[in-house]
Amino acid sequence: MTATATEHLPVVVVGAGPAGLAAAAHLVDRGLDALVLEAGAQAGAAVREWAHVRLFSTWGELTDQAAEKLLAPTGWVKPDPATYPTGGDWAELYLQPLADVLGERVRTGARVTGVSRAGRDRIVDADRETQPFTVYVTSADGREERILARAVIDASGTWAIPGPAGGDGLAALGERAAADRISYRVPDLKDPAERARYAGRRTAVIGSGASAFTALASLADLARSEDGTGTHATWILRRGISGTTFGGGTADRLPARGALGLAAKAAVDEGHADAVTGFRTQEFERDGERLVLLAEDGRRLGPVDEVIVLTGFRPDLTFLDELRLGLDERLQAPVELAPLIDPNQHSCGTVYPHGVKELSHPERGVYLVGMKSYGRAPTFLALTGYEQVRSVVAAIAGDHESAERVELVLPETGVCGGAGLFEQPQTEEAADGGGCCAPAPALIPLGTTTPAPSCGP
Repeated sequence: MTATATEHLPVVVVGAGPAGLAAAAHLVDRGLDALVLEAGAQAGAAVREWAHVRLFSTWGELTDQAAEKLLAPTGWVKPDPATYPTGGDWAELYLQPLADVLGERVRTGARVTGVSRAGRDRIVDADRETQPFTVYVTSADGREERILARAVIDASGTWAIPGPAGGDGLAALGERAAADRISYRVPDLKDPAERARYAGRRTAVIGSGASAFTALASLADLARSEDGTGTHATWILRRGISGTTFGGGTADRLPARGALGLAAKAAVDEGHADAVTGFRTQEFERDGERLVLLAEDGRRLGPVDEVIVLTGFRPDLTFLDELRLGLDERLQAPVELAPLIDPNQHSCGTVYPHGVKELSHPERGVYLVGMKSYGRAPTFLALTGYEQVRSVVAAIAGDHESAERVELVLPETGVCGGAGLFEQPQTEEAADGGGCCAPAPALIPLGTTTPAPSCGP
């Protein structure tokens, strides 16, 4: 089958989150057939899992232009660009209306289990690029099917695979056995069950990014409340505390982000949380119904009642195993993109908008976009994701001039620091969910969309 012969086939988009739905909007805008496959029951399924968390990016940085164009005829009105939505607001007021407009182009309950070339495993060269992609899908009721596609855009994000507690990047000894006491998400303390889980208890929070800040601030608020007496957090960092540990504070040009760091600092200063530095978790031990954490250097911490692990996220590459991807050996991001986002090297303001050039692979016609494209790197912007899909879709449509043109200008955002490498490279911070301006982990898993060039949530 020639390349021309595949043009009647749809472009399959994996994931109906912000980047995936934006990709579909751009495909529709160019008259291309799009099919979005979402494993969850609703569009924005991952975003809905952190619906209680407020972004510190405004509505002005959270919508895509092609999506707005598609929504306009429906009477959709963009929320006040200067206000800060929660994840739930983002899903209900933007992602769901966009999925509704796309209609049958979006299929929920459709989990992609494999992608390859028709009749070609990753070893076979013969006529490889003339063959369509084969996308294997399992529906919620267990039914399997095979879909042919002219191109594949993987916008499935990284939310499904949170980083473990172990300081070496692996699950600590006893971590799986202690699953009933460990959470990998920022708790929703407005939910009665969640509130009861942490109220009056000691909780260890592992991580150094915005999600850890959010958890610490939330637990401190609980401790100050009438039903929160005795609530206390132990904040575990793999590195030390410096002047930038809590971010830019009042000097941050993104006020909500600065306020988040200050709230975490207040939790420590007021005694609602203790900070333990240089602690690389190696093992969890049971102490009755509680847990004791052991570090690689032999230190013991606890006992604690609960543990919240917020150490970043990882891409699921298993269903892409038969494709020839060019991924950086450390970040699991496209090789051309990796040097721009490597938390061992870059600092805030050094990641510029990018597109198809940096996102291409040896396997032509397949692209990882959105948070998935950053692999394990923690700093991501949804605006950057929207520029990625604009460029990629232009390339698929054959408009190479547009694909190679950068159409997004990201202004400076000032002080970042906080969770990562503001002062000097520290390799372990990439694994710790650290990074220039904090990871997005549970706070904004698909990438907070601050106007910063490189500073995620």
